[in-house]
Amino acid sequence: MTSNEGADQTSDAETVEPPVEAPDKTGFTTAKSLVLVNTGHGKGKSSAAFGTAMRAVARDWPVGVVQFLKSGDWNVGEEKVLRELGVQWFAAGDGFTWNSEDLDESRALAQGAWAKAKELIAAGDHRLIVLDEISYAMTWEWIDVADVVATLTGRNESVSVVLTGRDMHEDVIEVADTVTEMVKIKHAFDKGIIAKKGIDY
Repeated sequence: MTSNEGADQTSDAETVEPPVEAPDKTGFTTAKSLVLVNTGHGKGKSSAAFGTAMRAVARDWPVGVVQFLKSGDWNVGEEKVLRELGVQWFAAGDGFTWNSEDLDESRALAQGAWAKAKELIAAGDHRLIVLDEISYAMTWEWIDVADVVATLTGRNESVSVVLTGRDMHEDVIEVADTVTEMVKIKHAFDKGIIAKKGIDY
């Protein structure tokens, strides 16, 4: 390609101008709480949820986290920092299912995590609750989707909830206020690189 050809292609590209007018918020309202979903096969679902948790802590909100897969043995970086900031943290799982020696026990742990989550949501003592990796418990039918939906829609009006995990059930997506899908473009794991402490956990 000659330099002239490159110049022609550049000149044909659509120019994107920055917005100069603020969005029209006529008729907008405030909400006492929100339900947010971070799903998809890309990296960042839990990271985004814990970032929201930090933002809530900075606003002096009481925050709770329930992890449905990771156990207390994982010692993830987010847990260390958020506990120090006063976040109540419940790591109720027992790790990846392929490492489980008893899937019935794994199911029971997930059901226990959901019971704790329901209790926290109903109590109304937390302004934000993160249900990390809850989608898998629904996908594997370890917890009832209808019960999750009913709990979200009937929650204490001051409690916002963030749910994370791949393949979030459509019924949960339907009742959520904000849904973000993380799309994988590339991932180090695809090149045979294992999860890195400080980046992935």
